Amino acid sequence: MKKFLVGVIGLALTLSLAACGNKDENSSGKNIRVGTKDFTENLIVGELYSLALEDAGYKVERVPNIAGSVIHTSLINDEIDLYPEYTGTGLLTILKMDLITDPQKVYDTVKEEYDKQFNVTWLDYSQANDGAGLVIRTDVSKELGITTITDLQKHASELRFASQGEVDQREDGIPVLEKVYGKLDWKSSKVYDNGLKYEILKNNEADVAPAYTTEGQLVNTDEFTLLEDDKQVWPPYNLAPVIRNEVLEENPEIAEAINKVSATLDTKTITALNAKVDVDKEEYEEVAKEYYKSIK
Repeated sequence: MKKFLVGVIGLALTLSLAACGNKDENSSGKNIRVGTKDFTENLIVGELYSLALEDAGYKVERVPNIAGSVIHTSLINDEIDLYPEYTGTGLLTILKMDLITDPQKVYDTVKEEYDKQFNVTWLDYSQANDGAGLVIRTDVSKELGITTITDLQKHASELRFASQGEVDQREDGIPVLEKVYGKLDWKSSKVYDNGLKYEILKNNEADVAPAYTTEGQLVNTDEFTLLEDDKQVWPPYNLAPVIRNEVLEENPEIAEAINKVSATLDTKTITALNAKVDVDKEEYEEVAKEYYKSIK
């Protein structure tokens, strides 16, 4: 009987301690939900944030592949705690404000307005700019001496444009370019699926296409040349984490952990990381892990 009572007491004590342990873990405030949009670059950067937070002692729940059209809503509805965003997206798409081309002014504007309107903080922005651009076949660039959009405008009538449709209409697309550089009177313009544009260029079916400035294929400079926006028409899309104020106030260490990552990211670095996934077909988690080890 004595052994039985000791066993019961021991079991009760074990269960009690286990319950306390679970309670402490679940109420510690150390669980952070990191969301990402549904494309390579955002997945890589979100994984970098996650690795940094885990190193800082947080338990991270990864919530990947959220559509760009709903990820902001997911944040303010407390479905995620933070995610990588772009300053230009915040300014034009979320806040629907007028175009600004100075990176610091864009950041200062979105930081102030997000705090007022959404109770969300923008942490430090990186030098990585995933903005709009135009890519030209390198052989055509060399033949016609085209390295800037000013050069391109002069030769537009000799060039075939591979459009994605949307870029022809968007406020921050071709229309804003033509206001500053003049009419782009293409030799021809056909709409292609965005995912095919580099194949279209490579196969000599077109000469110029819209691009984002950190696309992995741009590492292949023998075939593709990103044109310089020499009059700085397009707005910057600098990468930066956005986080709910409540989460940051409860966990101020998050800012230091993630800002250290952002400080290492520039356009060339992000482009190279994207290339490892989109060109070399590596897994984004492994690419992020390898890069994170290199900056620790």
